[in-house]
Amino acid sequence: MNIPPDVETLQEGWIFSVDKPLGWTSFDIVAKVRNALKRRYGAKVKIGHAGTLDPLATGVLVLCAGRATKTIPHWVDTPKGYRATIQLGATTASYDAETEAIPSGQPVPEWTEVWAERLNTRFTGEIDQVPPIYSAVRVGGKRAYAEARKGNEIDMPSRKVTIHALDFIETESNRWILEVACSKGTYIRSLAHDIGVEMGCGAYLAGLVRTRVGDFSLEESHSIEEVLGALAVAT
Repeated sequence: MNIPPDVETLQEGWIFSVDKPLGWTSFDIVAKVRNALKRRYGAKVKIGHAGTLDPLATGVLVLCAGRATKTIPHWVDTPKGYRATIQLGATTASYDAETEAIPSGQPVPEWTEVWAERLNTRFTGEIDQVPPIYSAVRVGGKRAYAEARKGNEIDMPSRKVTIHALDFIETESNRWILEVACSKGTYIRSLAHDIGVEMGCGAYLAGLVRTRVGDFSLEESHSIEEVLGALAVAT
């Protein structure tokens, strides 16, 4: 991994991507790298990430340091790619595996080309999507997830998002694997939930990997151990 040779070069701007591990928050990654930068270069360096990944998701997290933090809005706006694992036949309040799965009691329809065409027609292009109540969206000035955890009712507004491509990779059981190319602001959790509604059997997001953010791919992203190792100061 190539790192800036000195603090002046670092401050000019450094952009790279990390493969965020399961269970870590995006802020955890930023905090670890910020501390490593301070130890290596002996100076406080501004750093941020371009698009939050939930703790239960893994994959591409773009980090921008120094003057490159000004480019964060650009990376947030770029198209994203995901590999999603969807569990059919049950639902959760959070639309993912964070909360208890409740069986729907409805059979999962047999996969056919008719379903492939129907789901692609329904969920590709510009669509209206309602974010999960367990999300960081602000409703009435308050974070939706904070209100949801208090048991308060929330009227989540829908938003326009664009799904550029939706490929069904594995559909032989009740646990599917999908590849999704989409615009910023798309909630894959909501997509999983809405597919379950469309099929009448319920569904939730069982796993998520972000495979691309703009020009940054999963294959080119560094593990957090690799980043911290490259920045470690020899003793």
